[in-house]
Amino acid sequence: MGDTGSLALGGSIASVAVVAGPSTLLPLFLCTAVFAMEALSVVVQVGYYKATKDNSGKGKRLLRMAPLHHHFELGGWSEVKIVKVAYILNAAFSLLAIIAARYV
Repeated sequence: MGDTGSLALGGSIASVAVVAGPSTLLPLFLCTAVFAMEALSVVVQVGYYKATKDNSGKGKRLLRMAPLHHHFELGGWSEVKIVKVAYILNAAFSLLAIIAARYV
């Protein structure tokens, strides 16, 4: 998905949250948890690298590579396995979102 599609998707999710009220925030966050982990892994990696810079200008890396799925690729996971795990996590978070929407 390119910039235009991801911005449109993010805008529509934010619009739903604003229109539906605060009770939808937790379910929406749970539905987007896998995507949030991918994005946050980049932010954490850059922040950690900058925080651990020494006098030579080189820092330490928290992950092998960011975003998170590249870390797993360099760890020896196949792309198929990474996608399967992402699907399973997304299904689990979506189920939690349905439960949260119903009972919270």
